[in-house]
Amino acid sequence: MSTSMRKTIIISLLVAIALLFPLDGYISRPGQAFEIEPLVHVEGEDDEPRGGAFHLMTIAIGKGNTLFYGLSFLSDTIEWMPNRAVRQDGESDEVYALRQKRLMYNSQQNASIVAFQKANAPYTVSYDGVYVLDVVEGSPADGRLEPGDQIESVDGVRLTEKGQFAEIVRQKKEGDSIHISFLREPYHKETSMNVEALDAVEGKVGVGIRYEENRTVKTDPSVTFDETSIGGPSAGFMFTLEMIDQLTPSDLTKGYLIAGTGEMDEDGTVGRIGGIDYKVRAADRANMEIFFAPDDPITEQMKKDHPTIQSNYAQAVETAEKIGTAMEIVPVRTIDDALDYLEKLPPKEEK
Repeated sequence: MSTSMRKTIIISLLVAIALLFPLDGYISRPGQAFEIEPLVHVEGEDDEPRGGAFHLMTIAIGKGNTLFYGLSFLSDTIEWMPNRAVRQDGESDEVYALRQKRLMYNSQQNASIVAFQKANAPYTVSYDGVYVLDVVEGSPADGRLEPGDQIESVDGVRLTEKGQFAEIVRQKKEGDSIHISFLREPYHKETSMNVEALDAVEGKVGVGIRYEENRTVKTDPSVTFDETSIGGPSAGFMFTLEMIDQLTPSDLTKGYLIAGTGEMDEDGTVGRIGGIDYKVRAADRANMEIFFAPDDPITEQMKKDHPTIQSNYAQAVETAEKIGTAMEIVPVRTIDDALDYLEKLPPKEEK
């Protein structure tokens, strides 16, 4: 091999290494449209074919490198995001994945509550302790509890009500002992520790965990959700529409390909999400005809803190105009907004 060729190969390798060198950040891009009907199953639903379909939208998020960092300045379909925009402080890969999974689980639970309310179908909500999302390093719980643990009882008291864990801890004084029984699949375990003062909140004590209520929604008929690699809360609104469609005799889609996004609160409010511009692009690429976008209120304080902030709906409309899509962007603040729109929507004419 000649000297010049050897130099060319070495330079090429160095350039490739430089371009692919991992950086401390993430990149996001338009993702995909996923039909929801195969992901949600209401017992006894007859699976009668529909002319249209509801779709949830995703964005693709991955670890960044030098190449994508550079491309983010040249492309409006690649965004560079610092770690803090994706992960919480000190959050590991494992804890991040766990949090995304729990956000998806909670979105499905909220969707079930709202869908069964709208369909006038029976459901119950029960609480069974709290679910540990993260453990603060150096806290009393560090080395005793882990993300994914399910705390079932405290000081011999079974946790069966919302807010019960927080109330028991609130009554403690700094240095008091607390005994915790918990499930770490598949084993039941116990541990004790002393509560300590919380640096962030004066006058309050804790054990150093981030947690959420371990809630179960039981419905009649029963609902099952297929396991997917999709995480986060933004599919809750579209899950709700799909369940209502399966629970009621009419075809809500009216024959259209319908996409959308938004968190689903228990009270029926459709919540703001991130990356809606990329979801609009992905929906257009998938030939969606209607796109539901959260029309979230922007407060004066939000404008003060973030002068360029827009509602999800405003950003979706702006993106739709930029790419020249024929897809209709529909604003929604509540599940009723979407249902009212679909009720008035004329059936799609067959061609």
